[in-house]
Amino acid sequence: MHMRGSSGNCLRPLLLRAIQGSLVLCLVAFELAQAQTTEPGIYTCTDARGRKLTSDRPIPECNDREQKLLNPSGTVKGKLGPTLTALERTELELKEKVAQEERARINEEKRRDRALLTRYPNKGVHDKERAEALTQVGVVRKAAVNRVEELLRQRSEVNLEMEFYKKDPTKAPASLRRRADESAQSIAIQNRFIADQDAELKRVNARFDDELMKLKQLWALHSPTEPPASSKPR
Repeated sequence: MHMRGSSGNCLRPLLLRAIQGSLVLCLVAFELAQAQTTEPGIYTCTDARGRKLTSDRPIPECNDREQKLLNPSGTVKGKLGPTLTALERTELELKEKVAQEERARINEEKRRDRALLTRYPNKGVHDKERAEALTQVGVVRKAAVNRVEELLRQRSEVNLEMEFYKKDPTKAPASLRRRADESAQSIAIQNRFIADQDAELKRVNARFDDELMKLKQLWALHSPTEPPASSKPR
């Protein structure tokens, strides 16, 4: 029992020295890390109490304000901005996000402008494409109009047959009543389709009008400038 106690007493100083050695190593590592992240020089600032402070590393008392970094000669080497609070960092990040979105919007607008100029180098090309787009819609609309005219002729034949049952349409044959209903439904469908094509014509014209307004500005910016009258060759 006595030997085990003596052995324990001998181990305690060794453990203590090992712990102390580990602490020293940790402190050295911390100092090295600080030295790597802190720019060498003389830091100076005036704290919230009006005291002018100087240190060889950033001054904690001035985290909320600007600090100057001086050369050994006393000239200003740089400046260290105030440490932001969580709210200030959030606001700064939000502003940066808005700025990034605005830059992206501007870049996208420039890309669209370049594509528009490439597609329509002059008004003649733009007018031609407008006419082609309107013609395509017009062809579809004309087909629907022709279909309505055909349905109306068929409906007139059904109406003539229904004249025999004018006093009591319920006595008309079921096939005749069905033809009358189908004809009315088909005419309504085609009329709605024609209305959709009319709206499409307006939409196409509006799109080309908007493009033309933008293109006039782009053409003016990218057109070669005329030389002054006095400088023109005779």
